[in-house]
Amino acid sequence: MSVPPASSERFIGLMSGTSMDGADGVLVDLSGAHPVVLAAAHTPFPQPLREAFGALQQPGDDEIHREALAANALAGVYAECVATLLRLADARPASIAAIGAHGQTIRHRPGLYDGTGYTRQSQHPALLAELTGIAVVADFRSRDVAAGGQGAPLVPAVHAALFGAPDETRVVCNIGGISNISILPATASGRPVTGFDCGPGNALLDDWIHRHRGLPYDDNGAWAASGTVDAALLAQCLTEPYFGAPPPKSTGRDLFHPGWLQTLLATRGNRQPPAADVQATLATLTATAIARDVQTHAADARRLIVCGGGARNGYVMAELARLLPGVAVETTDDFGVPVLEVEALAFAWLARQCVRRAPGNVPTVTGAAGPRVLGAIYPR
Repeated sequence: MSVPPASSERFIGLMSGTSMDGADGVLVDLSGAHPVVLAAAHTPFPQPLREAFGALQQPGDDEIHREALAANALAGVYAECVATLLRLADARPASIAAIGAHGQTIRHRPGLYDGTGYTRQSQHPALLAELTGIAVVADFRSRDVAAGGQGAPLVPAVHAALFGAPDETRVVCNIGGISNISILPATASGRPVTGFDCGPGNALLDDWIHRHRGLPYDDNGAWAASGTVDAALLAQCLTEPYFGAPPPKSTGRDLFHPGWLQTLLATRGNRQPPAADVQATLATLTATAIARDVQTHAADARRLIVCGGGARNGYVMAELARLLPGVAVETTDDFGVPVLEVEALAFAWLARQCVRRAPGNVPTVTGAAGPRVLGAIYPR
C-alpha cells in the first residue's frame, strides 16, 4: 500500500457543508505548534450539483444512482479545488501527506440508539485519489457513530488548539448551514471541552432568500435587516423539541429543511408574514438558539468567537451581541484565522490524526464510548 511520506506535514482539508454552496479548501503546514495556512480556495458547486444534493436530502426515486452520480461530480469539484491550492502554494502532489475530505452530508441520523443510527457523507474518495495523485482520508463521522456518538461536531479539538485560553472560558461558534458551538473552559481549570449543534445556521436563511429573491444568500443580512421579527413565528420555531434537548446532540437538514418552516407557516393560514419578516425571524432564530445555549451551557464565557459564513451576516452578529450582553462577540479573523478557513483546516488536522492512527474525536462532545481514530484512507 502506498502511504504518504512520513516526513510530510502538509495536509489539505476540504469541506462542503450544509449550505451546499461549494467546497472550501486549505493547504496547511502542521509541522509547528500552530497550523500555517499556505493556500486557501473556494470552488463553487455547479447549480445542477447543488440541486442534486438538495434533492438527496429527502427520500426519492432511484436514490442510489443519483447519489453515485453526485458523488462522482463532487470528486471533480474537490479535485479542482485541490489543483487551485497546489497552484497557489507552488506545491507538488507528492509533497502533500493526505487530503482530508469531509464529503457532502445527505443524511445524519445518529440519535437512533437501537442499532439503526447512521450518518452519510456523499463523495467518491477513491476517484479523488485518482484525480489528484494524493492519498485521501474520508468518512470521518461513521466510527464515532459506531461507538455510540453523534459523529458531530468534530471540530472542537481544533477549536481548542487554536482559540483556547489559560485564564478564561471561550465559546467558538461555527455558523454554517447548521450552527454549532465548542465550549472551551479555561485550560487551567482542567474542565473538558464540550460542544454540540445548536440548530439552523444559514440553511433556512439561504433557502428562503433563494426562493423569494433568487439570491444564494443574504449579503450581510441586509434583507433580514429590512424586515421585522414576527414574534409569534419565532415562538413557534422555538417550540421545536431539538432546542431543549440536552447534549450531546447534532442535527442537519434532516430536521431543519424548508418543509419544517412551511409546516409552521401553514398554521398561519391567510395571515402570512411578509417574506422579509420571515427572513428577519429566521436570522433571529439562529442567533437566539446560539445565545440560549451559551447562557445555559457556558454561563461563565466572556468571549464568543464566530466562524463560518454566518460570521459575515451583520444582522446575525448584531443579534448575538444584543442577546449576549457582557460577552465579547468576535470572529476568528480577529485571531488570525479567516472565518471561511476554520472548518477546512479542521479536516486537514483530522486527516493527520488518521494517518498517525491517533484519535480525532472528543468523547465529551460527541458522546462516543471513548477516543477513536476517525476516517478511512484511500492511498495515492
